[in-house]
Amino acid sequence: MDPNIPNHCPGTDSSSAGQVSACQGCPNQNICASGVTQLPDPALDVLKHRLSSVKYKILVLSGKGGVGKSTFTSLLARVLANENEQKNIGVLDVDICGPSLPLVFGVQDENIHQSGSGWSPVFVEENLSIMSVGFLLESKDDAVIWRGPKKNAMIKQFLTEVDWGDTLDYLIVDTPPGTSDEHLSLVQFLKSTDNFSAVVVTTPQEVSLLDVRKELDFARKVGLPVLGVVENMSAFVCPKCKAVSEIFPKNTGGAAQMSHEMGVPFLGSVPLDPSLGQCCDEGVNFIQKYAKSPTVVAIKNIVENLTRNLQLI
Repeated sequence: MDPNIPNHCPGTDSSSAGQVSACQGCPNQNICASGVTQLPDPALDVLKHRLSSVKYKILVLSGKGGVGKSTFTSLLARVLANENEQKNIGVLDVDICGPSLPLVFGVQDENIHQSGSGWSPVFVEENLSIMSVGFLLESKDDAVIWRGPKKNAMIKQFLTEVDWGDTLDYLIVDTPPGTSDEHLSLVQFLKSTDNFSAVVVTTPQEVSLLDVRKELDFARKVGLPVLGVVENMSAFVCPKCKAVSEIFPKNTGGAAQMSHEMGVPFLGSVPLDPSLGQCCDEGVNFIQKYAKSPTVVAIKNIVENLTRNLQLI
């Protein structure tokens, strides 16, 4: 946190910004008191126009890292694209410091192009495209070392300058873990648009559920509708004998019990499948390669539940 910001700062959007005792001595007091910080961001009109052709915008969230948000994002996009070739799917990777989706989709060596209409996303299939900060790095091993304001500016640029085409049925946004800069920026920008919601991913054990409860609380506080919770890596299914083993114990009832307690829909569980991890490393379409696997069946059921809940928000 910036040491120059007072501990009890009312916030730049507050009507009392720059006017309360906590603002005394802050270098930004005069700017806040002038009311400039409370004016509407002119970029919101640009963003609203740019995303007016997007029917549904879905954030993939989790309070915990390593639960498989990016993997689930790719599976959700693949299923939606495969099941209806007439629908156009876009994926936006705003995990600024860990952009893994270009690898998962097998397009990590592609480059983005800029034209008069904006940045062109990279197409994975004819009806599936992706935009990620990973395409902007000189080397895939380069670290992105940015503070909040630069991350926020990058997200705003993605939302206002990417040309997704005339119509986009789904824009799926992969986010980093937590409830910090990227999430606040997305909510701030996207709340000015229609059909904006989230799906939350977790693993079964309490150490993950503990943080996911915070994510659900974040969504409630900022007015973000939650389509439901997905339990990833729920159990391991042996590819030979088909025996099921719980790798992560559900000592507190797992995601289903947590969803019931928090009053949010439970969308379903995804097994732990080594073939899925291999496909992500190789950029192979798991949904097509293992079409009859229990994991694909589970994913399709989850997508069916998710799309049905979309009609209710």
